[in-house]
Amino acid sequence: MRLLVMGGTWFLGKHIVDAALARGWEVTTFNRGRSGRDADGVEAVHGDRTDRADLERLAGHGPWDAVIDTSSSELPPRDVLAAAAALRPAAARWVHVSTVSVYEGWPHQPLTENSPLLQCPADADESYGYTGEDGSPTKYGFQKAGGERAVTDVFGDAAVFLRPGVILGPGEYVGRLPWWLERAKRGGRILAPGPAGQRIQPVDVRDVAAFALELAAGPASGGFNVTHPEGITFGDFLDACLTETGGAGAPAWVDPAVLVDQGVKQWTELPLWRTHAGVWAVDSSRAVAAGLRCRPIAETIRDTWRWWAADGRPVDHPRWAEHGIAPDKEAKILALL
Repeated sequence: MRLLVMGGTWFLGKHIVDAALARGWEVTTFNRGRSGRDADGVEAVHGDRTDRADLERLAGHGPWDAVIDTSSSELPPRDVLAAAAALRPAAARWVHVSTVSVYEGWPHQPLTENSPLLQCPADADESYGYTGEDGSPTKYGFQKAGGERAVTDVFGDAAVFLRPGVILGPGEYVGRLPWWLERAKRGGRILAPGPAGQRIQPVDVRDVAAFALELAAGPASGGFNVTHPEGITFGDFLDACLTETGGAGAPAWVDPAVLVDQGVKQWTELPLWRTHAGVWAVDSSRAVAAGLRCRPIAETIRDTWRWWAADGRPVDHPRWAEHGIAPDKEAKILALL
């Protein structure tokens, strides 16, 4: 199996590369060579995926049985379209890492792959779309929907889309789980978004990587929601963080209405917390039927803490600063309880 990974040095891309090499696959990576290190054993091609000459040079390193694109999150649809078109003569399949944000109903409604998508042209530039007053839909969602449209226009039934909600695990550069782990380690009363029994559905990056490889090697096409089929309660999530870090703390469960009144930013200041009914109601049964296997989230928490304690933040990323509530703001809210 010959595989091209667009990206391949950060988080999901790195785990995909490592898992593919472990299977004995021939792997080419394409990135700018600015962040992270190309894995030993890959054919590393450096270039700018928005440069047509670089894409044409990359195509000369093919052919590949599949492309897995992990590096299009900041690109407008027209750049995704250009890359897919340039590589189509050298690639049989395209596995595209997308997002649940492409759905019209996210995060308000329960979702399946039959739920309607946001509409965005395949050749749209970075100005297309908007973010609603309540934070949904998002311009990001429109852009990613346009990216899916672009890949479909070029690859047709040979296009596959992974639509994860939240990916956690070793190597995370966004900072959601590392923030909770550090907060648990600090101990004391921990501001926790109630109810404790709310189930969340993050998936382990290693499980997403394995599933991406299954789709790259198989005949499936279309979209797959990639969320943990069992999930974990927020209470069990925080308990696991406290256990792994040895933190001498206890969650103080707060009604979501109080957090909203106190101006706590959902999704970022308390990572993984959002009040919308559909945010953790994303059906992944189609992915499970196609081979998605998810380890217990407590295992993800354990392994992330071990990685974090040993290595720390892998790369500087602007989204890191968005996550986590300031200690003084947390203390002020806790004092009101």
